[in-house]
Amino acid sequence: MAAKKKTKKKAKKKVAAKKTAKKTTRKKKVGKLRPRKDKRGLKAAEMVLNIDVPELTNLVDEVEAVGGAAIGGYREPLSGRPVLLAALPLKAVQPTPFQRDLSPTHTKRLAQKIEESGSFLDPLIVVRGDDGRLWTPNGRHRLAAAKVLGLHQITALVSPDEDLAFRILALNTEKAHNLKDRSLEVIRMARSLAESRPRGKESQYESEFEAPELLTLGIIYLQNKRFAGGAYSPFLRKVDRFSDRTLRVSLRERENYAARLLEIEARVKKIIEGLQQRGFKSPYLRSYVVARINPVRFHRAKKGDTTPPMTMAAALTRMAAAVKKFDIDSVKFGDLALVAAVASE
Repeated sequence: MAAKKKTKKKAKKKVAAKKTAKKTTRKKKVGKLRPRKDKRGLKAAEMVLNIDVPELTNLVDEVEAVGGAAIGGYREPLSGRPVLLAALPLKAVQPTPFQRDLSPTHTKRLAQKIEESGSFLDPLIVVRGDDGRLWTPNGRHRLAAAKVLGLHQITALVSPDEDLAFRILALNTEKAHNLKDRSLEVIRMARSLAESRPRGKESQYESEFEAPELLTLGIIYLQNKRFAGGAYSPFLRKVDRFSDRTLRVSLRERENYAARLLEIEARVKKIIEGLQQRGFKSPYLRSYVVARINPVRFHRAKKGDTTPPMTMAAALTRMAAAVKKFDIDSVKFGDLALVAAVASE
């Protein structure tokens, strides 16, 4: 018992030291928000745009063809691209096929709040999809909520920029993305692009995909929605990189990586079961085990260096070897106490 208390005290001291270091780092990194001195974008008069200009004519015709109506037009203030404000029937708009899954709970809550406010204020973002129909890459839950409320029409900002459907993930904050949501949306987007643009390289879409590990995790989540991606994300961030190969080729390679990670996870589950049988009940068991078998756990990249410490294939090979050799008897209660304390931070 005395030995356990000493171990816990040491763990608390380490955590306290990390807290102090984190606070200092945060202060240095965050700093003040400094508005740009050089102003950019359009002025008010430059944003005004009639709907009969050539840039919007086709969009107006499409909106009217599906039973909607053009309300007005403008140039958006950053790039100056034309945008059409329109009323659209709900049946004319579909969510992009690579979006995250609809949350019925969030939809019902959103519909309730819209009902309580008495106003449907936020327009959907709408673009022309690959199938010729109108897609909303940002507004799936608002669209579903409007259906729950029984609305005839919704307002939409219709853009002629079809590529916006692939760039808008970073702006979608209506319902916060967790790791699974982001990964599923990214992999669906990648597969859609691989079909429509077979010659496109994976590295061309870095801004759309946000992070390379989301592609690998997305493939896994498609097979297993309950995969604990958060435990493996630190490992993947250090070794996963965007490929210069075409999307079709790179996705096949990632499917192999995903299969190997699932095999590793199967062994991790058995280790966790063994630890639980020994009396370990911590919710951080998986994070601890995965950290122990992570071959790049202690690697610290130099500032500005984006080169991975080893290839993804080599890292998975070492990780698979480490999980096979994992010694359950080497795990101490104090180790898990430290993991739990750091995780809570």
